[in-house]
This record gives sequence, C-alpha cells and structure tokens, in this order.
Amino acid sequence: MVMSGEKPRPGTAEHAAPAASAVPAPMSLRERKKRLTYQAVSDAAIAMFLERGFDKVSVAEVAAAADISKPTLFRYFAAKEDLALHRFADHEDEAARVVAARADTESPLDALRRHFLDGLERRDPVTGLCDAPEVLAFLRLLYGTPSLVARLYAYQGRSEAALARALGDRVRDRLAAGQVIAVQRILALENWRRIDAGESADQAYGSAVEAAELAFVQLRSGIGEE
Repeated sequence: MVMSGEKPRPGTAEHAAPAASAVPAPMSLRERKKRLTYQAVSDAAIAMFLERGFDKVSVAEVAAAADISKPTLFRYFAAKEDLALHRFADHEDEAARVVAARADTESPLDALRRHFLDGLERRDPVTGLCDAPEVLAFLRLLYGTPSLVARLYAYQGRSEAALARALGDRVRDRLAAGQVIAVQRILALENWRRIDAGESADQAYGSAVEAAELAFVQLRSGIGEE
C-alpha cells in the first residue's frame, strides 16, 4: 500500500496543520486585485498564443496588449510559459487540499480516488476528459509546445511536494505523493489523447473511469511483485 489511512494524533503538529487550513483567511482587496490582474494578463496572453502560436508571440506584445510594462509583467509571471499555465496554478495544492479536508473515516487514497472520479463525472479539464472547444484548443497548445510541457512538470512537482506535506512529509509520504501525482498526470494525458483522436467526452467516460479505478487499485496494492 502506498499510503496509510492513519491520521496524525491530536495535539501533534501534523494534526494541527490541516485544521488551520480548513478555514481559509479572508482575501484582502489587494490580493483580489492581484488575482484579477493575473487572470486578465494570462487570458490576453492565451488568446494571442492560440491565434498565432506560443513561439510567435513575444512577452513585450503580451505586456502591450495587457496595457502594462514588460518589467511589471515579469513581477507577476516569472517566465513566459507561466502566462499560459497560470490556470493550472489553482490546482497545484488540490490533492493536498483533498487529503486535508477528508472525513476522519476516509483514507487519503480513498479521498483522492473519489475526487478524481468526481472530476471525470464533471468533465473537469484537469482530468483530460473535456471536449469543450476552448479546452481542446488550450490543450492542443499545451501539449504541442515542448517548453510548456516542460514547465508543466514544475507545477506538478509543486503539487507533489504539497501532497507529501499533507500526508506527513516522511520518506514514505514523499514516495506516495510522487506515485499519486504521476498517476493523475498519466490518466489525464490518456484521456486527452482519446479526446484529441476524435472521441467525445461522453464516449470516453466509461474507459476513463475504468482506467482510473485500475490505477487506484494499483496504487493501493503496488505492482504486485515480491
């Protein structure tokens, strides 16, 4: 089994952390404005990337379109690739949040399985099982641009680290987090490939659920070798 259902004992630091994060602090006006700026600049950049291709649009052009200076843009986005991948930012700690918010009777792996299956049912783009035209266009941009794929791995690395911390941040927790994030990435990519090949999300749904169930069984049992 790659992760235990055991939760930290009351009174320990591990037990206190999820409780503190269960009720997020109210967002300040400054933070709300900052997030709106992030979103507006990212949306403008993605529109340009989709129209002309990622490599044919300069950062200076994005800054001009967003009516900000290039140095200001780089204060919001560390790299050009982040302009396109900003919409993944909210998902970086998603697995960690699912684990932290689970019921006392639910194991981390069961909570993650439930959440992923729910995402498939909702056709969440993060699961790859979404055939909305705007999502298809974005995913074709993403997977068709090597630098964006490479940058995506950095986002997934942060997801892995956040999940490991939510599990306890021991060596076995880091190993488990790496396996979970890799499984979710592979499942999403397989779903996307089916959609890109011409299947609708509804047509691919049954196979996507079957693959997800198989993946979580394998996470629970390991590869089955002594």
